[in-house]
Amino acid sequence: MKIAYFVARFPVLSEPFILNQIVGAIERGHDVHIYSLDGVPKDLSKMHPLVDKYQLLKRTFYAPTRPDNELWRWLKGMSLLALNYSKNPLVCQQLLNTSRYGSQAKSLKLLYRAMPFLQGKSYDIIHCQFSTLGVFGIWFRQLGLIEGKLISTFRGADISKFLPKWGEKVYQELFEDTEFFLANCEFFKNKAVALGCDPNKIHVHGSGIDCSKFAYKPRFFPADGKVKIATTGRLVEKKGIEYAIAAVAKVAQTHPNIEYNIIGDGELKAKLEQLIDQLNVEHIVKLLGWKQQQEIVNILDSCHIFMAPSVTGSDGNQDAPVNTLKEAMAMGLPVISTLHGGIPELVKDGVSGYLVPERDANAIATKLSYLIAHPEIWQQMGKEGRSQVEDRYDMNKLNDELVEIYQQMLDSSPEQKLTRDLVLTATNA
Repeated sequence: MKIAYFVARFPVLSEPFILNQIVGAIERGHDVHIYSLDGVPKDLSKMHPLVDKYQLLKRTFYAPTRPDNELWRWLKGMSLLALNYSKNPLVCQQLLNTSRYGSQAKSLKLLYRAMPFLQGKSYDIIHCQFSTLGVFGIWFRQLGLIEGKLISTFRGADISKFLPKWGEKVYQELFEDTEFFLANCEFFKNKAVALGCDPNKIHVHGSGIDCSKFAYKPRFFPADGKVKIATTGRLVEKKGIEYAIAAVAKVAQTHPNIEYNIIGDGELKAKLEQLIDQLNVEHIVKLLGWKQQQEIVNILDSCHIFMAPSVTGSDGNQDAPVNTLKEAMAMGLPVISTLHGGIPELVKDGVSGYLVPERDANAIATKLSYLIAHPEIWQQMGKEGRSQVEDRYDMNKLNDELVEIYQQMLDSSPEQKLTRDLVLTATNA
């Protein structure tokens, strides 16, 4: 099959779930192109090793980067239009049609993102990673810029953060014209159905990890008595890291021999540094910045407990079952997370870890203190976590399923549209 993947930016270190699907298709013998619709990422200093191994940059087409400055955006946009107008005059005129495309034309986002397609592209499958990009897939196909069957994935921000700004009818055209949908958890699938997605056209397909890269190790109380705790994630509001820091500060009053390593970077770094200073836990809490996968594995290998205190952002942003939790569980760490988004589909409360209410540092502290005081339960929790991740989130199993879904989409005629029942029959065969 010839497959196009629509992404906002590529490669992005914080989106290995997209990378895993792309590599999975390549490994299964398919011809893959990647379209980075918002241009080149700002920071390419650290890239996942798979990008180089599979020479993915050679498969990637970049739309021009749209400047933040409105004047420069228009000057650059008009220059792009003038230089490329002869390639497809009729479509170029439509790209500025604000009565049809609204703010996406007015902001020139449609113009910039359409540039790689002006001379037409043809694929068997067009997979839009995040359904905000699926809207553009529909428009590009309607304009004759691309051919192929469309599949769109709801991943989180596109079905939570995006809605308050654009309204609950924003996906109506997408629901009508897209052949099939995926959601990375039941929580987001149910939200999509509530918005109008045909329940027979959407299937839960989780984000997988390569379990072989995250070796299981039973956890025991350390000989030196220092309990090491870890969190991996972007330093943004919805990751809730400030509540974990506050919890660690509270626990340190009775269990001072602890260490908390936070792997990741982001817009809240300065605020979190200030919080760490205010709570006088600089000797305990360490912000380690971005790390490559193997670096993360090495850190987690020496840790005993993992925390993922996700919260619903003030903008409505929510998480699916996050891959960082899956990685930690695969390595045998007992976990503490929140009753948030799709996370309860991954963490079984009291079995593979503990779930607490969002934004509740005291509740996190209570469970953390309990785990520190009861290391005899770490090994069993770790076994349960590893088993669940292997069973439901193994990347190779999920990539087999995804390619089978693509094939079913191709095999189904317009009269016999792909349905969730057909997918379940095919993938369980």
